[in-house]
Amino acid sequence: MKFTLLCIIFTAVSFTSYFNQKSPLEESMERGNEIYMDFCINCHLPNGEGVKNVYPPLAKSDFLIKNQDASIKAVKYGMNGETKVNGVVYKNIMAPLGLSDDEVADVMNYINNSWGNAVKKMVTVEAVEKIKK
Repeated sequence: MKFTLLCIIFTAVSFTSYFNQKSPLEESMERGNEIYMDFCINCHLPNGEGVKNVYPPLAKSDFLIKNQDASIKAVKYGMNGETKVNGVVYKNIMAPLGLSDDEVADVMNYINNSWGNAVKKMVTVEAVEKIKK
């Protein structure tokens, strides 16, 4: 009886642990959320909507979805000049944030899958490393 009860408890704990595991993308997004809160929130705001005509939105951003390499490059190195996002032209400077390649990947995964964005292809450190200035 005790053995059967122990088996049932062990099985329940095992299933719970198995089903509560996070995917690599989910883990990256959690880390990316922290980075976003430290580096990005001041301009792009908590909801990712930015400030119209000043800071472009990341939420439901056509530029982000269609230009992943350019978006990674902006996070990695900063950007200057015109950018058209959701039909609005933005002329501003985004200073380099000084993030490591793994931090860039994490924050990109967070942004890519928040506020109505759904880019399920995970941005990897290797993909970030390939982006040159």
